[in-house]
Amino acid sequence: TILSMLKDTDMEFDEIVKNTGKSKSTISVHLKSLREDGIVSYRFDANDHRKKIFFINSKFLGEVQSGDEKELEERQAEFLVKNIMDVDNFKFSFLLFHTLRSNLIQEGININPVLNQSGKNIGAAMYEKLYEEDINKFCDNIIQFWEDNGLGKLEIELGDIINITAYECFECSLLPKKGKPTCYLDAGIFEALFSNYLKKDVDVTEVKCFTMGDDCCNFLVESPDGEAFAY
Repeated sequence: TILSMLKDTDMEFDEIVKNTGKSKSTISVHLKSLREDGIVSYRFDANDHRKKIFFINSKFLGEVQSGDEKELEERQAEFLVKNIMDVDNFKFSFLLFHTLRSNLIQEGININPVLNQSGKNIGAAMYEKLYEEDINKFCDNIIQFWEDNGLGKLEIELGDIINITAYECFECSLLPKKGKPTCYLDAGIFEALFSNYLKKDVDVTEVKCFTMGDDCCNFLVESPDGEAFAY
């Protein structure tokens, strides 16, 4: 029902709730699942950033075959530490990443779920190297890592939620402005880092992005149950 409605027009969250006759919590769960599968995405209302406008974000490209039951070495934390954390080839990878990303956007191919999962794998690999028992030192390590590797400049504010602002963002600063958040890799990294540190699941939402016309990228790290973080 949600997809049939979004097929014809973009819709704000409350409109979807009204037209389906379902509860907000039910629609929220369905939309989250569709977003994670890359089928649906959202942008913020230009007049009210509290409101999300949802739209269909993918098209049929082929069939999905079953993958290997055994986890590939290339996605394990140890492999990522050895081949990404300890190798100084960021400038080439920056060019490679953005060229690939731009061409996929050009062709209308959505790899956002893949980028997000890749970010989670990278964040898991980074965690042990950046970990400090004191959360302020842990955040300082993340900020320093970002600067040392040319990923941009971060500001991290701790409170009931965690507010992360990224300037000169490596992931999206060269991408076309499409009016939608695009830093799924960053979001996955932050999710892995802070879920590991806090020993609980977290939700990461990008509310500002260069590709939305903003002068920075801004991420809100929140507890799914709405409770304030205890550090």
